[in-house]
Amino acid sequence: MKQIYIYLMLVAATALTVSCSKEEMMSPVDRPQEELQEPTYVEGELIVKFSAEAASVIEQYVPTRSVGTRSGVVSVDEVLALIGGYELERVFPHSAQNEAQTREAELDRWYVVRFDKRFSTEEVAAKLERLGEVQRVNLNRTLKRAYTGKATPLSREKLERMVTATRSLATNDPLFAMQWNLANRGDMFVEGEVIKSVKDADVQATQAWTRSMGDESVVVAVLDEGVDVTHPDLAANIWVNQDEIAGSRVDNDHNGYAGDVHGYNFIKDVGTITTNDIYDSGHGSHVAGVIAAVNNNGIGIASIAGGTAEKPGVKIMSCQVFSGNLSGTSLQVVRAIKYAADNGAVVLQCSWGFISGSANIYDWGSQGPRTQEEFEAYAPLEKAALDYFVHYAGSPNGPIEGGVAIFASGNESADMAGYPGASDEYISVAGTAADFTAAVYTNYGFGTSISAPGGDQDYYYDYVDDEHNYGEVGCILSTLPLSKSETGYGYMEGTSMACPHVSGVMALGISYAAEQRRHFKATELQQLLLDSATPIDAYQTGTKLYMRYTADLGPIRPMQLDLGNFRGGMGSGQVNAEAFLAAIDGKGIELQFPNIYVAMGGVVTVSPARYFKNGGQLTYQVTIADSSVAACRMANGILYFQGLAAGSTKASIHTSNGQSQEFVITVRRAAGGNGWL
Repeated sequence: MKQIYIYLMLVAATALTVSCSKEEMMSPVDRPQEELQEPTYVEGELIVKFSAEAASVIEQYVPTRSVGTRSGVVSVDEVLALIGGYELERVFPHSAQNEAQTREAELDRWYVVRFDKRFSTEEVAAKLERLGEVQRVNLNRTLKRAYTGKATPLSREKLERMVTATRSLATNDPLFAMQWNLANRGDMFVEGEVIKSVKDADVQATQAWTRSMGDESVVVAVLDEGVDVTHPDLAANIWVNQDEIAGSRVDNDHNGYAGDVHGYNFIKDVGTITTNDIYDSGHGSHVAGVIAAVNNNGIGIASIAGGTAEKPGVKIMSCQVFSGNLSGTSLQVVRAIKYAADNGAVVLQCSWGFISGSANIYDWGSQGPRTQEEFEAYAPLEKAALDYFVHYAGSPNGPIEGGVAIFASGNESADMAGYPGASDEYISVAGTAADFTAAVYTNYGFGTSISAPGGDQDYYYDYVDDEHNYGEVGCILSTLPLSKSETGYGYMEGTSMACPHVSGVMALGISYAAEQRRHFKATELQQLLLDSATPIDAYQTGTKLYMRYTADLGPIRPMQLDLGNFRGGMGSGQVNAEAFLAAIDGKGIELQFPNIYVAMGGVVTVSPARYFKNGGQLTYQVTIADSSVAACRMANGILYFQGLAAGSTKASIHTSNGQSQEFVITVRRAAGGNGWL
């Protein structure tokens, strides 16, 4: 399924930068009828960034976790008074643990302004933009789908046939033999006939697994449809927020979101993740399976970083920004991005973006930003939220400092990737078929960082006839909710499927760094990933025949794709997990035991084994210089630091194999149990 989620560019977007006349605001009855057509943004809402001075006034009038009916800024209130009643709400909920960095990134200065939908959103925006207290104005755009196809479910009959045919492989997952994207032996076949595949035209997963199969300390946020958190091949690797209660309307951990046990449903503003809407495609679960289905558990598929039944792999955090026909907005998406960073995710999996700036306008109806400047001018809040993730995810005391945002390049067959992925700060993924050739739908060229298997059903038109459809063998097999597939598995295709392969490989590399107790900047790992890719330009030669729209219309007139157009345009090559993990060996720096921040009378726990290689086999001793400030005890492999008196003291930790590190313990008054004011 060639599916990627995209923001539609507004033809009238320039209205945001055009000053209005000095006349009074239009009354609702004066609005031209053509303005009442269904918009690509939310009517009656604007997202506004105020100056530091204005924001300091507004936060006195707008309750921390609620809405206000006036800003307290005279000029702003005068403009908004023209439209009658309105309300303001901070875009990003207050979180004590992360408020300092939220303010440092200036995200506390963004507010949602809501007003009567009968008034012109563009005109209100233009009037606000003229104010000195207003720095930026964002339309609350609606996220759209560029392709509405569904998955091809794997039937029970085909499942049984595949399981019977399974050979002895790297894992005992019965469908692994059909996952050419993970282990391509160059012998894909249909009815005994070998079809278009090349040995090792995969992500080199089995070779990488000799080093790591994933580590449970690594969290990948999937911004997509909801992930089936109960799927038998996924449940063990779903992220769990231990401080929350399922279904609760109380924000027990004070992170700004109630009931967020496995992530958050930003569409419906509840903690319950959903996958059973009649219009859901199963895309979120399919993406999650590529990254972190449990390996070697005797059921279903294998994945890139899913660990094993004995040793859990990376965790999937479901940040739901689509549900059935409901599409996320700018507001919901940026909240999801920041939520991911603040709650421990280090990889942002995004199978969505803007339409390519060079997309065929007759096919796609519009074009997206063509340059970095256009992107930043058009989507300043999205850029700010992504930069927050890139800079503030991870930890200086973990395997990765900062986060990695990974996007699908787009499915418009355009010669540039869509933004945000086209930005240098993020990764944009093009799609390939099982023989390393560019998929017929993929974007390529400018802004493309790397390639990965995305499937290419139209390329396998030879194997579709009136009675059988074998085209899906060239697609990606992964998990689906049982409400979408009787077996819980099925096929999809697109750069939205290539994208999770790169997210999975990045998560696997971070896992390996964690297991080696090595620390990297996110930018360092990102560069190692790109540098270690398999060159594939040699395969972009000659003509590729395919049947367009085979999945929808059946075989029709064959079309030709000049592969030479893709040479030099598929990024650094195809992602290579084995080479990436090998590149991590010996690089980075040794992990450091963290400084401790604890409230007076509070307790903070730390697992010392996370900071020393082979840490689970060691014993530890902690020495505190000033025992009047803090105390420490160890039980069941966990260190418990207790704050006794306000102040700070030096401390050191010693291991049974002779290693030693120094750190500082700071005890704060009037802090939460974790030491945050």
